[in-house]
Amino acid sequence: MSSPALAVYRSIPFWQKVLAGFVLGATVGLLLPEFAVQLKPLGDLFINAIRMLVVPLVFCSLVMAVTSLGDDNRLGRIGIKTVGLFLLTAVIASALGLLIGSMMNFSAELSLTASSVRERDIPPFAQVLVDVVPRNPIAAMAEGNILQVLLFAVLVGVAINQVGDKAEPVKRFLHSGAEVMYQITRMVLALTPYGVFGLIAWMLGSFGLDSLLPLAKFVVAIYIACLIHIVLVYGTAVQLFGGISIRQFFKAVFPAQLVAYASASSYGTLPVSTRCVTEGLGVSRQYASFVLPMGATINMDGCGGIYPAIAAIFIAQIYGIPLGWIDYGIIMATATLASIGTAGVPGTAMVMLTVTLNAVGLPLEGIAFVAAIDRIIDMMRTATNVTGDMMVARVIGYREGLLVTNEPTTTINEQSATNEAN
Repeated sequence: MSSPALAVYRSIPFWQKVLAGFVLGATVGLLLPEFAVQLKPLGDLFINAIRMLVVPLVFCSLVMAVTSLGDDNRLGRIGIKTVGLFLLTAVIASALGLLIGSMMNFSAELSLTASSVRERDIPPFAQVLVDVVPRNPIAAMAEGNILQVLLFAVLVGVAINQVGDKAEPVKRFLHSGAEVMYQITRMVLALTPYGVFGLIAWMLGSFGLDSLLPLAKFVVAIYIACLIHIVLVYGTAVQLFGGISIRQFFKAVFPAQLVAYASASSYGTLPVSTRCVTEGLGVSRQYASFVLPMGATINMDGCGGIYPAIAAIFIAQIYGIPLGWIDYGIIMATATLASIGTAGVPGTAMVMLTVTLNAVGLPLEGIAFVAAIDRIIDMMRTATNVTGDMMVARVIGYREGLLVTNEPTTTINEQSATNEAN
């Protein structure tokens, strides 16, 4: 690329580059599907590069966040408020999913076969709690068990605070490690437009728009519920309690929403969402490093709240099984719990859906049908999850004085252009 062309490219705001990659990928996927399918390695390279960052970035940044917050009492208060807001939005998401699902009249003419469903081993809730504590932290990091890594990182940060001066070398080392990971993250983020292009082109080239037609109502219900949740619930929260307008909030978080939609991975979007929250929403890096990894683990309004509720109603209707108020209550409770335990990687919501179906006695065979379009739905679910993480970061950051400034800083789009120009 010549110097003038390179200068023009660098002057384009980051979000416009990502949006251009999305639009071009969709165009290629629809017009040249055979060629688009061959672009999958381009998207895979981007996803692998993002996943390469996750464990070291989460561990170092979370330790830095805990040690920077310092006061254990303050850390506990902030943690309780953060988790409490995650739970509140999860309950609202589950209720919204039930409301939208019950208003839809899904087709009852579908033929499902039990032989097409693979049995899944769903551990009991007590075992899930036991598994949070890593038997080997190094193995947890190697396996990418983020929940165990989060717990270990918090314990390391708290221990460093309690030891004091003797732990200062370890603290400096991990803080330096976090800065190194931030720099690697900036390098990987430069690939975002190309990764989005490859992912979207492959998805539409493989499935096409026709794959949506048999399940159009189901897809529409998920998208409507997610959009309502994003605009009304998250938008109202930042307007009333976050100190910024809805327009400012969505302008700042738009790049992360696009990456979340394209990658269908909350963890994979962490580098972009961190940049949006710190540069666009003015949240301190310390709190952003604390809340966003936690949100990617336990804040799953789309995957564990809205989706299981609507999917359960959809499967009940296509099998002709009536649901009562007690069933709705059970669906809401299990969907809320599922939103806490769902990991932020593509496809895990399918496993959590089995928990909801088992709770109300619905046939697991119904999963076979919705699994055919799970990727398309997962993209919207993930965009919802990531938006919720950023909303909580801004609201709690604003209420707890954890902002760099009380007003949003220069938006990520404008800041990116400035950084690249320099």
